[in-house]
Amino acid sequence: MSSAGVAVRAGRPATEPPEARGLARDGVRLLVAEPAGIRHRVFADLPALLGPGDLVVVNTSRTLAAAVDGHRRRDDPVAVHFSTALDDGCWAVELRPPGPATGPVRDAVAGERIDLRPGGWLTLLGPYPELGRGTGRLWRAAPSVPGSVERLLARHGRPIRYAYVPEQWPLRCYQTVFARDPGSAEMPSAGRPFTARLVTDLVAAGVAVAPVTLHTGVSSLDDGEPPLPERFRVPPSTARLVNLVRASGGRVVAVGTTVARAVESAAAVSGVVAPAQGWTDLLLSAVRPVRAVTGLITGWHAAGASHLRLLEAVAGAELVEAAYREALREGYRWHEFGDSCLLLPARIPSAG
Repeated sequence: MSSAGVAVRAGRPATEPPEARGLARDGVRLLVAEPAGIRHRVFADLPALLGPGDLVVVNTSRTLAAAVDGHRRRDDPVAVHFSTALDDGCWAVELRPPGPATGPVRDAVAGERIDLRPGGWLTLLGPYPELGRGTGRLWRAAPSVPGSVERLLARHGRPIRYAYVPEQWPLRCYQTVFARDPGSAEMPSAGRPFTARLVTDLVAAGVAVAPVTLHTGVSSLDDGEPPLPERFRVPPSTARLVNLVRASGGRVVAVGTTVARAVESAAAVSGVVAPAQGWTDLLLSAVRPVRAVTGLITGWHAAGASHLRLLEAVAGAELVEAAYREALREGYRWHEFGDSCLLLPARIPSAG
């Protein structure tokens, strides 16, 4: 069975934050997958699992309260998920039935007006990302709201929530300890188990921590749908650290697929990373494997093939399959409030 086949069998979802189950954020389970075998630890053990000279790269994107209520023609209620702010002032949005729905609205049409309960409206302009490639799930929409969309979301929005989370949790539950730059429709959840104390323990163990920013859109991709373009930034200081660690033989561990995508979008064929910012449509896979990232911290997600291809681009299909099989067997919890995985593939000798 391929790793893609394993991932289709989603594990037990985490239906609430671990704090509601009496755990600290860094008390969630951590499956460590290496060529030598698989170990079961807790996330707070991370400093002991990495070594002096390693680098952990984190995402500083802050989660928006990106869901608001609205209504369509004949006053049909709808939830609007604001996914991505576009350069021309429009937004990519997803329409869903009210409540924790399991799928998007599929019968919207270009030119339709969506009135927002807090005030103002959206006009659907066409499928996103562009005509001919859209799936009927996401729309390019022109907002007409008092002030700005960001202000409307800050005052009236709520975190995006899916059917496996039955209760609404406050926005603070969807922020990581690194969150600084507002822009993500959904939490870059691989960073959620980190705490200030854990970061201190990493630094004390000689493990460096460096930031990138990538603003995530909605994660509810259809099966086989590639990741959408996302805005990112790799600062000069992080590019220098990645290059230094690689040249010194240390690991570059990305905290989440968002970080892997950002770093690799700035990496040359040689693996050298340069400062970069803008939009990335990079799709990591066996065809385009990683060049700079040598380890990955990730959650467990019943995502489409694109997510698994990215994991395999970092760690290889065999290691990813072994990790998923073990996680399913041991009852790890899935999704943004769930458990974690540390993928550490075989080291490649440094060219430096």
